[in-house]
Parts: sequence; structure tokens; C-alpha cells
Amino acid sequence: MPRVPIGSRELRILVETVKLAEEIKPSQQAKRNVFRKHRILGTDVDRVLTAIFYNTMRRLGIIDKVISDVTKVPNVLILDPWLRAALRVATNLLLFDRISDKLKRLLKWKVADYISAITHPYVGMYYWRVFDEIERYEIKPKNRDEELEIKYLLPSWFISKMRSLLGDSEAEELFKALNTRLPISVRVNTLKASVEEVVEELRKLGKNPVVSSYVPVVVKFDGPLDFDNTRIYREGKVVIQEEAAAAASILLNPKPGETVVDMCAAPGGKTTHIAELMKNRGIIYAFDIDKYRIRRMKELIRRTGVRIVKIFKEDANRASEILGEEVADKVMLDAPCTASGTIMKNPELRWRLRPDGIVEIAQQQYELLKAAIKLVKPGGKILYCTCSLFPEENEELISKVLREHSEMELIPLKKPYSEGFLKGTMRAWPHRHGTVGFFYALLRKKKEK
Repeated sequence: MPRVPIGSRELRILVETVKLAEEIKPSQQAKRNVFRKHRILGTDVDRVLTAIFYNTMRRLGIIDKVISDVTKVPNVLILDPWLRAALRVATNLLLFDRISDKLKRLLKWKVADYISAITHPYVGMYYWRVFDEIERYEIKPKNRDEELEIKYLLPSWFISKMRSLLGDSEAEELFKALNTRLPISVRVNTLKASVEEVVEELRKLGKNPVVSSYVPVVVKFDGPLDFDNTRIYREGKVVIQEEAAAAASILLNPKPGETVVDMCAAPGGKTTHIAELMKNRGIIYAFDIDKYRIRRMKELIRRTGVRIVKIFKEDANRASEILGEEVADKVMLDAPCTASGTIMKNPELRWRLRPDGIVEIAQQQYELLKAAIKLVKPGGKILYCTCSLFPEENEELISKVLREHSEMELIPLKKPYSEGFLKGTMRAWPHRHGTVGFFYALLRKKKEK
């Protein structure tokens, strides 16, 4: 890495940030909290430490394997949390970043002193003792999947799964894309502005905006942008939303005057988009259980000028109990998922994914889909979508629903993205379309004959 203008204070801040990132999600929020506490937000030190922090989070799975091997513990979570954070910072800097001998000495001695003072002297002594072993450590992959794990900083089981889905060549294109930074993506709020107006405003701000070729109300540009001090954002003329997420409401195609249920609505990106497409005429019942996300949704609804949303802080599985059955013309189910298609936006997510967690979340999604089927009128439609790459949460789940619910049929989706692994479904891929990974299936309840 380039010369790092940091010393013992900055190393302590890094350790504190990595520790807090275990407790607060997303990790960006943990970083902001610690940096604000130490008054380095927006400084040159902020930029240097941010780069090191995100590199540490992106490499976390490999770093933890090294720590486990060196310490001989089967799982690094057994270790004291301050020790674990210090070893993660040290492993990243020693094995992946080229740092000066002076910084190595600070990393060994001052960090040992720091965690001794904040926990127990034995913890600092242990860190000091294994430090040299980490510095001498050589990472040696055992097979092709482990080679790719190190190259692309993705779990070997995930690599194996994607290679079996896409083939070796295309899977590597996906892995590259998952390590690429996406441009900022905003959706134009057509209740308040035109795409042309937003493009012109962004040009005045020195950006080089590009209108999406897949979703015409989405504009992309390279960051950064201080949204809170940007007029088109404050006035609700744009909503921060990924292109693939914005496509979902368009595929549902709600009409003015209809009744729509948004089952997992907060923080409201799709809810407000649906209201725009309905021209603020009709009713949207928005369900969510997260009070903090609901608070954000209420603010977004206010800022965008949406007037037709009724919010329920309730489990969406109870929606038909609350509203009645067969009441909705359209249902949006953007289901909770592994979010595996958003790895490029959430650096630590790649290491939080667990293969044994996919089955459990797929069952939750199935229960939500059954609830959606109760809500929708005969002839009405359900748009099921996730930001997951895994077929268990997507094509396999839709196939199960179609087998077990003969009253439902699949409406084929042909654009704007690629066909899914089940004919009639659709996927947005990071490597093919330059957006987060997304899956879509449009279902219709058959009318009685």
C-alpha cells in the first residue's frame, strides 16, 4: 500500500472500528460512529483508514482462516472480541498491505498495549506473542476454489456454487463484478421532476450522469455526492435506489385507482415508486416490522410527495387477517433474502453468508408468498423479487409455489434483463447488466371459470 500517514492513535481507531463492525450493521454505520467519536470524519486520515477498514472487511473470511490456523482455535469467535479485532487488523496489514517497518513496530507494541489496557494484560501479551507468526504466515490454497477465494475474496462454497450454476468462465466474470464498485444510482420521482431535469441538475454539479438503458427513470453517475445538501434530493425529486430494484415496480405495473399491498415495504423505495406509477391515485397498504426502517419510509413518503400509503407495523404474514382475503389488485413481495446479489455494496456480507442459512430463509419466503396469494384478487398479480443469486430463494421457490398452488400461473417476463433458470422468470446479473443481482417472477391468480 502507499505510505500511510498513521500512527498508534489511528491503529487504535482501526481496531475499535473493526470490533464495532461486529455489533452494528451495516459496517459503514460502525465506521461513521467511531470516526465521528474520534473527530476524523471527512479528514485525510478518514480516507486512509476507510480504505484499510473496507479492505479488512472484504478479506475477513481469509483473514479469519489465517487467525484460526495460527491460534489453533476452531472458530475465531471464541477469542476475546478486542483480541479478535486487533488480530484482524494486524493480519490485513501484515499479509495484504505493504507497510513500513516503523508501522509494524507500532502495530505490534502499541496495539498490544491498547488491548491490554482495555481488556486484560494477558490478552495483550497473547496478541504480542502470535504477531510474529502472522507476519511469517504463507497463504497456500489447496484447490481451485480456494485459489479463486483468495483472488476474488469470496467464500469457497459460494465460488463452487456459482461455478456450477454459470460455468467456470462466466462465474469468473461474476466474481470480478462482485469486486467492482457500482456507480451511484437514483430513480427520478416522476411526481415532481422529469429525467431531463435531473440529468441537467447533475451536470451542473459536475457529474457525468447516464440514463439507464434498462430502466429509463434511473440515472447513474460516479460519486461521491453529498445528498443532504443537494437540492434535487432534498426536494424529493430523486430517490436513491439501485437500477434493478427500480425495475420491480415497473414490472408489477400498478395502475391509478388500484389497491396494492407492499408486503415488506420499508424503507419505502418501491412503495413510493408504486405510488408514482399510480399517479397518487388509489391505495397502498405498506407492511413492515422494523420501526427504524418504517421511520425512514415515513420520511421518504413525505419528501417524495406521496399521499396514498397506509403503513402497518405488522408482520406481512398477517396481512390477510388485517385487510381481508382477495382484496389486492397487485401485491409487491420484495422478500427478505440472503442479499447475495449485493455483495459489491456490502463488503462484509460475503463472509456472513452461510450455505445452511439458505434453506431457512427460503421457508420464510415461501410463507410470505402463501400470504400474498391470499391477498390477491382473482386476476390480480404478485411480483416476487429478491436480491439473491441463489436458486433456492428464487426459481426453486417459484416452482414449488406453482406445483402446490394450482390457482397461480406465471406471467413470462422477457425484458429488460436475462431469463432466469426457470422459463418465464428474469434475473439481473452484476456482470451482464452492471447492477446488483436481482430475481423477478410475476404471478397471476387465475379467474374462476
